[in-house]
Amino acid sequence: MSAAATRAATVSKTEMTSNDSPFVWKQIVGPAEPFLEAVHQRLACQIKEFDQGVEGYAEYALTGQGKQLRPLLVALGANAAGKLNDDHVTVAVIIEMVHLATLVHDDVMDEAEIRRGRRTLAANWGNELAVLLGDCLFAHALKLAASFPTPEICRAVASATNTVCSGEILQTRLRGNFNLTMAEYHKVLEMKTAELFSLSCDLGACLGGATGSQRAALREYGYRLGTAYQMYDDCVDIFGSEASSGKTLGTDLMKGKLTLPVLLLRERASDAERAKLAALIADWQPEKFPQLNALLALHGILKESLDAIGRQLDAARAAVKGVKTGHAELTRLVDFLARQTETISA
Repeated sequence: MSAAATRAATVSKTEMTSNDSPFVWKQIVGPAEPFLEAVHQRLACQIKEFDQGVEGYAEYALTGQGKQLRPLLVALGANAAGKLNDDHVTVAVIIEMVHLATLVHDDVMDEAEIRRGRRTLAANWGNELAVLLGDCLFAHALKLAASFPTPEICRAVASATNTVCSGEILQTRLRGNFNLTMAEYHKVLEMKTAELFSLSCDLGACLGGATGSQRAALREYGYRLGTAYQMYDDCVDIFGSEASSGKTLGTDLMKGKLTLPVLLLRERASDAERAKLAALIADWQPEKFPQLNALLALHGILKESLDAIGRQLDAARAAVKGVKTGHAELTRLVDFLARQTETISA
């Protein structure tokens, strides 16, 4: 691996927490902690379902969880429509396993050595094994989904998995394309991130006995929240600090991924500035950050980026305006991401 790739392969994508907000996050997840613990235990039980020769690798992948954000959304969706039950635990395990499978594959494509503070599967055992283990996780998730008495759950999980993987293919094909449109950018992040957020809310509501209108509202909520979350993470990669984010900045640029701030800058820049930006992106190195930052500051791109995230968060709030039960918990999560977004400029 090149020195540049090694610098880019640092800790995992920013979660919805920061070092100075554990108490606030605790307030949000506190009511769901018994459910999240049940999901954690059920996920650990899946390890024994793999072939004995694969168990060790599966355990390594399934015990490297983050904040269980998608299981939390399952719980929020369920509480907004009814009550949590054991089927919600199974669905949360399925979605988390799909998510973890995508991370295993992402690490192969990004040549990442570290995720969430430890070596990736690919770094430990090679790309071939990591790809096949990711495939096993996908297949096992669909096997669990097929255990439900009706095909609706399995169909929804399979469709979402297809969308997420298609989004990854699209993003890979668009890497290094300086002419990437804003519509293409939104399509990628909606497919890769928002899809599982939306699925989590929807299936939580579905298994809680939600009406069609409730499910539609919660799907839209998850979709908008997921979109905002990915845009936030993209902004952290450029505007954040390594101390607070816990990762090396500019990893998207290193891999030729054009994200919200760069696309906004390209739209606002003069012809000469656009040419300079293209040159910076074409041969990106961390030491070029001062030049990029100067252009970003000149055109007020941070504020524009935060405004774009804010519009998605406003849409998430609006989506569940008519949801009576669990409305406070749903909006509290949106408000928390809004506060996290504000810290980017701190």
